[in-house]
Amino acid sequence: MNEEPQLTRIQARNRAAILSGGLDAFSSAGFRGATLDQIAEAAGLSKPNLLYYFPSKDAIYTALLTELLKTWLDPLRALNPDGDPVAEVLAYAHRKLAMSRDYPRESRLFANEILAGAPQMHAVLAGPLRALVDDKAKVLRGWMAAGTIRAVDPHHLIFSIWALTQHYADFDVQVRAVLGDLDPFSGADAFIEQLYRSLLAPTEPDRL
Repeated sequence: MNEEPQLTRIQARNRAAILSGGLDAFSSAGFRGATLDQIAEAAGLSKPNLLYYFPSKDAIYTALLTELLKTWLDPLRALNPDGDPVAEVLAYAHRKLAMSRDYPRESRLFANEILAGAPQMHAVLAGPLRALVDDKAKVLRGWMAAGTIRAVDPHHLIFSIWALTQHYADFDVQVRAVLGDLDPFSGADAFIEQLYRSLLAPTEPDRL
């Protein structure tokens, strides 16, 4: 198999600038609303120079989603079957919240793709993502069967963590409008800790 040619430092910098500009455009305007001119301007490059690196808007969008997926699922992959069950779920929720804080554009890009019907990512959602969630749901069911965490639907537990944590990035304008000058994340970690610790505290008997 042929290896991709190594980029020079300038080429790597320009490619990164294009992807960052694309991330800005797609996360704010969606795929349809973003234009190559907007991306080129954000990247500080001419449109012909941009097209040297990526032949189309679709190519930039696909590259962004591909790179996003390399890290987007890492927090769930890190759920350790041999760890303390409550601590592992809480750590997962905190990792997801940290991603919303540190990568809001990426979160909105992902959300826009889903809202559009996942034209680029449907195969990944129905394949690798589903397999990963099913695998971690099996781990959660094992903990619930052992009575170490409360028995709840494991898939919906994961969905709830996605919804709660990604809200801070995807609905950033709404959150900041309500909270005013307060840091949206200032109390979020503590709330998540309290919410899921209370939810997952086992009762007797507590089996699925």
